[in-house]
Amino acid sequence: MSSTPDLAAGAAPPKISLRNVTKSFDTRDGPFVAVDDLTLDIPSGSFFVIVGPSGCGKTTLIRMLGGLEQPTSGSMEIRADRPGKPLNSMIFQGDSIFPWMTVWDNAAYGLRMRGMPKAEIKDVVGHYLNKTGLGRFADRYPHQLSGGMKQRVSIARAFATDPEVLLMDEPFSALDEQNKTLLQEEVLRIWDEDKKTVVFITHSVDEAVTLGDRIMVMSAHPGRIKAMIDVPFERPRNVLELRAKPAYGEMVYGIWSHLRDEVRRAKEQEEERA
Repeated sequence: MSSTPDLAAGAAPPKISLRNVTKSFDTRDGPFVAVDDLTLDIPSGSFFVIVGPSGCGKTTLIRMLGGLEQPTSGSMEIRADRPGKPLNSMIFQGDSIFPWMTVWDNAAYGLRMRGMPKAEIKDVVGHYLNKTGLGRFADRYPHQLSGGMKQRVSIARAFATDPEVLLMDEPFSALDEQNKTLLQEEVLRIWDEDKKTVVFITHSVDEAVTLGDRIMVMSAHPGRIKAMIDVPFERPRNVLELRAKPAYGEMVYGIWSHLRDEVRRAKEQEEERA
């Protein structure tokens, strides 16, 4: 475990690099520091998971990576390796698909915006709809889908655009445990195809260990790095088989020991503001 980035000699440059990144917001009570002095490297092709208590700046961080917010100070860079490809694509917590479009049109939206030929769109969208179990629902509209199926559409759309980096902000938080487990398995299966760089936010330690290569535990406000934890379980992973291993339970317990005090501190901060 380490709390600072460590790039080995001769290693490939990181896909994502943050140096002393701070983000503050002006409020009527003065500046509010959401993220404080974050320095971090994320290797290309890794599944990087961020876990922390509510209000620790997780979503602010991923919004900065997505270009939706700018750091107040410090620097952040996503290394572009493939000119012409989108730098990032984001999957949000809630329903983010267009209600007036079919499943097919939602999944094809990003490719159409890029002007991809129709034949290529057909192949790519068909591939990811089949991968997410949505092939036979291609002509359905969002109001005809369950919550889990809507998130499958978001996942298919994000992977179909083939971004350099995939950003996922608690995409399964609103789902029941059964659908959550199924979608975790699907994301791992699709990700295994090309090992796309992923930054994934979650409140769930179980989910972090199930999906991640490396886990960053964040402190309560202001958000700082409390611990960096490498996940040793080999890939490909079967979600249920992995969770049956004693080493899995030990790792979940160890991460929770880092997180427990921060969750309590976040609750105290919330009560003070109330």
